[in-house]
Amino acid sequence: MCIRDRNTRNLLLVFLLLVSAKQEIYSQFGFSHEIGVITGPVTFYSDYGQRNDFETNVGNVGFGVGLIHYINFSYRADCNCYTRDTYFNDHFKIRNEIDYHKTNLEHMGRWVDPDDNSEFAQQLRAMEGSTTVFDIGSQLEYFPLSIRDFAAGGYKLAPFVSLGVHYVNFNPESSSSRGPLNDPVSTPVKYINAFQQEAASTFSMVGSIGVRYKLTPLSDLMLDSRWQYYFSDWVDGLNPGIDQNEVRPVPENKSNDWIYWINIGYIYYLD
Repeated sequence: MCIRDRNTRNLLLVFLLLVSAKQEIYSQFGFSHEIGVITGPVTFYSDYGQRNDFETNVGNVGFGVGLIHYINFSYRADCNCYTRDTYFNDHFKIRNEIDYHKTNLEHMGRWVDPDDNSEFAQQLRAMEGSTTVFDIGSQLEYFPLSIRDFAAGGYKLAPFVSLGVHYVNFNPESSSSRGPLNDPVSTPVKYINAFQQEAASTFSMVGSIGVRYKLTPLSDLMLDSRWQYYFSDWVDGLNPGIDQNEVRPVPENKSNDWIYWINIGYIYYLD
């Protein structure tokens, strides 16, 4: 079995165990649960392409899917009744999820202008990569409006914000049509020894702004706008400026990799 398959299986197993354990624990206290699925385009901000460049931002876009589970503090599944009316119960939920996304990456922007025939431009145009990411984690989600009123149909839209931490497993790939990577003929000097081709893991900070739409008494549609910052600069498989003896990022390599993911989801309330 390959590393990617083992990582996928392990992450899915951890997610299912996490959900099952929390359902077992929290059901004793009368909380309820929601499950759902999300999907949408992922913009990957990495060391491929030019910083703050529109062509790069719209070009290095992948696609992601996720399974989500909510702990709803406002409603008791064991008695089909509301819980004690507190501010926390009526305005917060815990969101657990497991996500997958893949993005193909290439250099874009003025440094790879088709009219530029310099060796550096040709080397950059020949480079391409991709990264496959699995992550699992939890977020605390805050609803400014009453969760109870929204569930009862008091209003159709319920905005929210959330913040959390995810464990991330990534598997990058890179290549050049001019020849082997790290060869001066095919690779710019500042990219020598700057590639990682093996699967690895890290953590990430996740923040979201979104809104739910009440579709039926037991289901919602969700629009979610997410920023996810990785605590690693190797998620895309590229970290330009890395020297064999010391870390020396090039001046334009100012931050770790991160993504912007806008997704739409369907959520079902479990009785």
